Amino acid sequence: MSFFSKKPLLSAEVQNQVVERIKAAELKTTAEVRVYVEAHCEYMDPLDRAKEVFVSLAMDKTEKRNAVIIYMALKDHQFALFGDAAIYELAGGPLFWESAAEHLVTHLKQGKIGEGLCACIDELSNAMAKHFPYDPTITKNELPDEIVFGK
Repeated sequence: MSFFSKKPLLSAEVQNQVVERIKAAELKTTAEVRVYVEAHCEYMDPLDRAKEVFVSLAMDKTEKRNAVIIYMALKDHQFALFGDAAIYELAGGPLFWESAAEHLVTHLKQGKIGEGLCACIDELSNAMAKHFPYDPTITKNELPDEIVFGK
């Protein structure tokens, strides 16, 4: 046993569940969704951190400006949802984002991180599919589907 081994922030089962949900969501839309997880938020406001991560992952460079990130700082019990300009406005502004966040919060309060992430992805993907439906002429996946882990 190593004293330096760290328990992963999300189990392999949860990671697989979330990645599969991202892939399924992106089959219905030209939009992109990513999940970023780290232990602690470096800022007081997790939305500021989500914006920073969004840019660092080049999510602001998608062709249709319709990417969304779900940011989580697990040990600090913080999260934020951030969408690029086009999806933010078309999805319905603050009320929509609050509703999507509630889907996540409901599950997090029960300790069901994987289910919460999947419910949030489903809520986001419904709006993405409505406003940015699948287009067979666009066959590329602009951003990787894996969960990104920070510090």
